[in-house]
Amino acid sequence: MESGDLRIFQYVAQEGNLTKAAERLGYVQSNVTARIKYLEAEVGTLLFIRHNRGMTLSPAGELLLTYADKIIGLLNEAEKALCATNEPTGPLRIGSTQTAAAVRLPELFASYYTLYPSVSLSLSTGNSQYLMDQVLGYEQEGAFIGCSCDHPDLSAVPVYDEELFIVSSGIRPENQELVEKPVLVYSMGCSYRKILEDWLRSNGVNRPVIMEFGTLEAIISGVTSGMGISLLPEIVIRQHLQQGLLRTHSLPLGMNHMMTYFITRRDAFVSSALRAFMDLLPKEYDMIESRGH
Repeated sequence: MESGDLRIFQYVAQEGNLTKAAERLGYVQSNVTARIKYLEAEVGTLLFIRHNRGMTLSPAGELLLTYADKIIGLLNEAEKALCATNEPTGPLRIGSTQTAAAVRLPELFASYYTLYPSVSLSLSTGNSQYLMDQVLGYEQEGAFIGCSCDHPDLSAVPVYDEELFIVSSGIRPENQELVEKPVLVYSMGCSYRKILEDWLRSNGVNRPVIMEFGTLEAIISGVTSGMGISLLPEIVIRQHLQQGLLRTHSLPLGMNHMMTYFITRRDAFVSSALRAFMDLLPKEYDMIESRGH
C-alpha cells in the first residue's frame, strides 16, 4: 500500500467526488479513478459506495481513512521536522470556536503577525468536537476549544477563563423570557449549548424550542430583537450590555464559568511557528490569579 495512493484516497474521501479530488491534487480524473480501483483491489474490498451524488465511504473505507489520516499526518510531520528552522516561518493552521475567534484571537493574531510576518497563519472555526477531530487528524496544528479535553492523544493548555451569562432582550418579564422563549444556539457539539440545556432541564424545561444559528452575530441579533435567549461569555456581550440591549441572568456556581483550552497532538512535531504561537498564549497561573480577583 503506497503512501501516494493513501493521499489520493484521503482527498477523494474528503471531497466525495472524483473530479473535485483530482482538481485539488492536480491530477487528471482518470488517474485518480485508476488509483482508487487499484487500492480497492489491493485491500480486497470496496472503499466507496458510488451513487449519483458522488461517493460515500463504505464501512471498510471509514476504517481505512482513520489509518490513512494517521499515516499521512505522520509523513507530513516528518517532512516538517526535517525542514524545520529556528526562525518561525511557513504555514500555521489554527482552529477555534467561533466565540474565541471573534473576541480573543484578533489581538493575539495581530501580535503574532507583527512578530513573525514570515508565518502564513490561517484560522478555521467549528464546534469543540469538530476541532478535536481536526487536530487528531493532523488537519490543524492546534485549536481553541470550549471544553475540557481528556483524550490520550491530545495535550490541552487552559488559556481563557470566561464568565457565562444567560442573556435575553429584557422586552418581556424575566420568567416569561427564560422559560417561554426559544433557545438560540449553535449546532450540536457546542459547549455553550450543552450548559444552557442542562440549566433549562434543572429548571423544569425539558423540551425547549431550539433554533440553530451559524454565527455568533446571528445569535446576538436574535436575542437583542427578542426572538429568544442564549448563553454567552461576558466578554462577547459587554458592549451590548453597556448599550442596554441585553439583560443578563446569572447561572449557579459550577455552570457560570468555562475555560477555553488550546489543544495540540501529543506526538506532533512542534514547529518553530507553533512554538512561538504557544509562547504568546496566556499562562495558566495568570488565569487562576485573575479569576481569584
